[in-house]
Amino acid sequence: MEKLHFLLIPLMSQSHIIPLTDFAKLLAKRGVTVSIITTPSNADRYNDSVKIPAAKSNLKIQLITVEFPCQQAGLPHGCENMDSLASMDLVIDFFQASDMLREPLEKIVSQLDPKPSCIVDTSAFSWTQDIATKLHIPRYVFQTVSCFTNVISHILKETKAADTDSGTFLIPRIPDNIELRKGQLMENTVKHSDKWVGIMDRIKKAHDLARGNLINSFEELEPWYVNEYKKLRRAVWCVGPVSLCNRETDEKRNRGNRFSSDQDCLPWLDTMKPRSVIYACFGSLCQISPSQLKEIGLGLEASNSPFIWVIRGINFSSQVEKWLEEDGLEERVKGRALIVRGWAPQLEILSHPSIRGFMTHCGWNSALEAVSAGVPMITFPMFAEQFFNEKFIVKVLKIGVRVGVEVGVNSWQEEKKGVMVKREQVKNAIDCLMGDEGEEMSKRAQKLAEMAKKAGEEGGSSSFNISLLIQDVIDATCEVKM
Repeated sequence: MEKLHFLLIPLMSQSHIIPLTDFAKLLAKRGVTVSIITTPSNADRYNDSVKIPAAKSNLKIQLITVEFPCQQAGLPHGCENMDSLASMDLVIDFFQASDMLREPLEKIVSQLDPKPSCIVDTSAFSWTQDIATKLHIPRYVFQTVSCFTNVISHILKETKAADTDSGTFLIPRIPDNIELRKGQLMENTVKHSDKWVGIMDRIKKAHDLARGNLINSFEELEPWYVNEYKKLRRAVWCVGPVSLCNRETDEKRNRGNRFSSDQDCLPWLDTMKPRSVIYACFGSLCQISPSQLKEIGLGLEASNSPFIWVIRGINFSSQVEKWLEEDGLEERVKGRALIVRGWAPQLEILSHPSIRGFMTHCGWNSALEAVSAGVPMITFPMFAEQFFNEKFIVKVLKIGVRVGVEVGVNSWQEEKKGVMVKREQVKNAIDCLMGDEGEEMSKRAQKLAEMAKKAGEEGGSSSFNISLLIQDVIDATCEVKM
């Protein structure tokens, strides 16, 4: 076991780095040596989340840095993470910069001692398979979406169910009553170009060559969809929720970005009544227009419920700051609400007993973290697979209430698109979650949280699947020697 060396290569995005780092901890706790490839600025950002648990538990886990060619790809200096992009229009440039990592990374990997036993990446690069093939080691894809999303995506491509003139359509061949709109499909919520299509095509071909697929989910959460996805891929192992590896307070607090101590929301949460607070946060990549942010803020206020509202990164513009000052929202809700500028320790917040519900953009990591904490959700999807996750949360798990977004958009920064969700919709969704219907959702969410915890414990389904993965790497190594 000690000779096994897992090489992890995430896309430089929080939604990829954070869960793959969690998975690295789970592997290292099995005695496996783990190396995570990253860039200098990301290493600085996530250093504490790796070094602190590694030192405390004597885990063999390290970060290996490689320079990110920002300027060669036409990106600003220091733009090493997708959440630092000034506009989502730069995504193609970011992927092209990521492709330039192949040559320097191949050199680094060839010199590692011990030699990697396998590669695990987040299916965002087309060249990791080439490196694995050269080294004669297996490659596995760590997926940042659910089996539900994978199966629905496959069915839509195979059946052409979305090729209809009606406003909505039903997903065929599944046990749940799932209805979607064309404007909610992944391909309609991202901007297209020949370059983008080419990048996605190369990534898909590389994905098809992987030896196995690791899903950040657990079998008991989506059993039918797990079984269906296993029919589509050669090996599928659910290994999540990986966030549950963070058990200590400092692990939860140091996961992801550093946050400002003067905005520490935990002491404030300690003063609130149990299950009384709404936590509103929309991920690191969702770019929301100032006019939409105003409606969200005024809707939170109108609900009369206590709340924490996190406004991250690029969304906290001078225009938004000016509005907060001139409107007086922060002063009016003083005492019953907290507005956090930048990063907040989400795991720590969600696990706090005062949290009643989570208003979320429905990114899979956030959704699974809420499930693991037993917290029901108010769904506010925007792009990519987030509308699929909303359907899963609301229709399948029945632990969420829709805020009412009907169509995805490429960039919510564009004011010409107007306001997609009014303050009344935000208020109504919160009121629903705070009422009797929300109480039933909370009970279901608590049961799912218990199932998630058991899945990760010794003898649980996800723990067993990690053992199967490790054994598969050993088997692959033996196959090469033969």
